[in-house]
Amino acid sequence: MTKDMAHRFLDPKSPRQRRYEALRARFVEGCPSEEAARRFGYSHGSFRNLCSQFVNAEDPDFLFPAPAGAKPPKAGPGDGRAERRRRVLELRREGLSVHDIRERLAEEGGPLSVGTIQKLLSDAGLPKLPRRRPDQMPAVAQAPVADRKALDLAPRQLRTAFGGLFLFAPDLARMDLGEVTANLPGSGMIPADCALRALLALKLWGIGRKGHVMPEILDEGIALFAGLNAMPKRATLTEYSCRVDPRRLGTVMDAWHRQVAALDAAAGCEGSFDLDFHTIPYHGDEALIERHYVSKRSRRQKGVLAFLVRDAGTRSFAWANATVAKDAQNDEVLRFVEAWKARTGRPPAELVFDSRLTTYANLARLDAMGIGFLTLRRRSARLVDALLAEPPEKWRRVTLTNIARRFRTPRILEQTVRLGDCPDPVRQIAVRDLGHDRPTLLITNQHDASPRELIDRYARRMVIENTIADAIDFFHMDALSAVVPMKVDVDVQLTVMASSLYRILARRIGNRCENQKPAQLFRKFVNAAATVDITESEIVVSYGRRAYNPFLADAGLFETAERLPWLGGRTLRLRAI
Repeated sequence: MTKDMAHRFLDPKSPRQRRYEALRARFVEGCPSEEAARRFGYSHGSFRNLCSQFVNAEDPDFLFPAPAGAKPPKAGPGDGRAERRRRVLELRREGLSVHDIRERLAEEGGPLSVGTIQKLLSDAGLPKLPRRRPDQMPAVAQAPVADRKALDLAPRQLRTAFGGLFLFAPDLARMDLGEVTANLPGSGMIPADCALRALLALKLWGIGRKGHVMPEILDEGIALFAGLNAMPKRATLTEYSCRVDPRRLGTVMDAWHRQVAALDAAAGCEGSFDLDFHTIPYHGDEALIERHYVSKRSRRQKGVLAFLVRDAGTRSFAWANATVAKDAQNDEVLRFVEAWKARTGRPPAELVFDSRLTTYANLARLDAMGIGFLTLRRRSARLVDALLAEPPEKWRRVTLTNIARRFRTPRILEQTVRLGDCPDPVRQIAVRDLGHDRPTLLITNQHDASPRELIDRYARRMVIENTIADAIDFFHMDALSAVVPMKVDVDVQLTVMASSLYRILARRIGNRCENQKPAQLFRKFVNAAATVDITESEIVVSYGRRAYNPFLADAGLFETAERLPWLGGRTLRLRAI
């Protein structure tokens, strides 16, 4: 009988008992982690995590958690329920509603939910109060309305959670925002430059959805950065984005890029560019929204197709368009070329993109304009079979840089091929031993560059996918289905602006921060509370002790003395306490 029952301990069926027996085997019997995990049906990683949770658990009942849905034991007669019921009925006799009763109990230190209060009143047989007129309702504190004229710059001190935003203020002060906002709408209460700074503040801070601005609306620091007495409300932000004329966004962004190039010479790089599409999902019922491929979901669904161009040298977005139609997406690369020529007076030197971005006919047009391109060729079964049938002696090895050590010596086969709509032959480089079963096919019109340089360059293009993912996560490009959405084309262009400001900040800081993503820069430098002292002539932003303050000091940011036109011409000074 005893032996028959032993299997209940050695082969437990209950998840809670299995967890108990596995942890007991590990910590009492001294069984190795791998063996205990295998004996009780855990993977090694999940059992390691379970052991870590057990070691760090502060709950003494960790081994015996209450089953899901279990109710806590009922309190005894002296638990105060009778006193709370008496107090609720007493407050109702004073004519208070359930919401008023809840607030009064919270002030007295014994909060109850509205549902609990309503049940106590219902059990006592008390009816609901008649509906009150507006003048009978209790006064409710209202958030201030954003108004440039109501901005108080009287000498005082304030504390803000958004102190890191003022790291961007000197660069914004050096720009001529009047040129940028000349084609943006504004009002007497919220001028165009204030609206732009308010929207940029949300992008730079990485608030995931515009609806999340409401909890921060009373922070004076973020409003001061924008040049307002208070941040605009959600409805105001949405309404403003709808007032922006999409036909003028190109002029706005050209002015922005001119200001950025004048501010930072490195931002005006006209060399190599990485191009890619990104689908911003749409969850509404708009019939005119087309279906596009969403890579992270591996399917086609309704969405807005955005075309993004990243400067390979500065690693910031150089151009974006969120009004791409499905039937015209293949020609978007040509529109970028024309826009870049109009902005700089010359075409881009090199474009790098994947095989589905455009057509062979457009590759011929790029070649005719003298623009270097580097892309992939789509692999058919016949093409792959022909390459694999080539004699081994035709393949030669090259040594790569910036590639994982495991794949640093691939084999390549160079050929000159003709593509469907390309009148001139192009260079094809087939690459094997890169960790793929089939050869990778690079095609380019750059005949003088070495294969190693071209393979390394295309490998670096893959980083644009990480950059776009970072923009999605940090600059919340996919948060357009929020309860209070921003217009998609405005939101994408704001992402380009915020990306430029982060790259300029990274280059100013230096110390190997140039290549860090905005999320890393935000965590290290921007996400900082501060004390702001407003005087008759200065705005002094003082940061507390932080591990990365020495980097800001070495970059000279604590020596800043920049006049802020939107704050009465006061001089901004940053310092560390």
